[in-house]
Amino acid sequence: MTEFVSAALGFPAALFSAALIVVVVFWLLVLVGAAEHNTFNGDVHGHVLGGGGVPVSVAVSLLTGISWFVSLTGSVLVRRSGASGAAGAALDAGVLAVALLCGWLLTRFIAGLLRRALPDHPPPSRLDFVGLTCTIRTGSVSVDFGQAEVAATDGSTALVQVRQSGTEPLRLGSTGLLYAFDDDGEFFWVAPYDAALDPRTRT
Repeated sequence: MTEFVSAALGFPAALFSAALIVVVVFWLLVLVGAAEHNTFNGDVHGHVLGGGGVPVSVAVSLLTGISWFVSLTGSVLVRRSGASGAAGAALDAGVLAVALLCGWLLTRFIAGLLRRALPDHPPPSRLDFVGLTCTIRTGSVSVDFGQAEVAATDGSTALVQVRQSGTEPLRLGSTGLLYAFDDDGEFFWVAPYDAALDPRTRT
């Protein structure tokens, strides 16, 4: 145990030991709600650690943890070799370089796995349809009946349940505006839509 403590407090592992303490304190603050996990720029694509698509805080934590473990292992091996003086210093410098290289390479590898396992964007939600126009696909729409076809921003279409609170006619093929979603009934509130009244279409 004393051997590992001595190595952790000596060069080069001490550099990563100090950084590891900061990382551990940071994640403890996140755990108790005193900090956000994306405090450091959140999802930064293509950042220098090669972990684009994952939070910088996660990439830095991986780099620090991996580099600390490699440097600690290397420091213990150097001390057991009995090298001292210039040879020992050269070996310690080599351990530092190897620790940084291993940390960087493994961080890139793990970040790549995380990118593939976690979607870059949140899954689509029915709330994304609110504010879009739709085409009525039933003969009429009332307070308890109706369906409409709506096109998502990605070009895909969906058939959704719609209801209207008024008495204005909404018939097959007419255009409506989805202005709210009812979570309990799982349907959209729709109103007649006239493109001529939309200020965005005016010149």
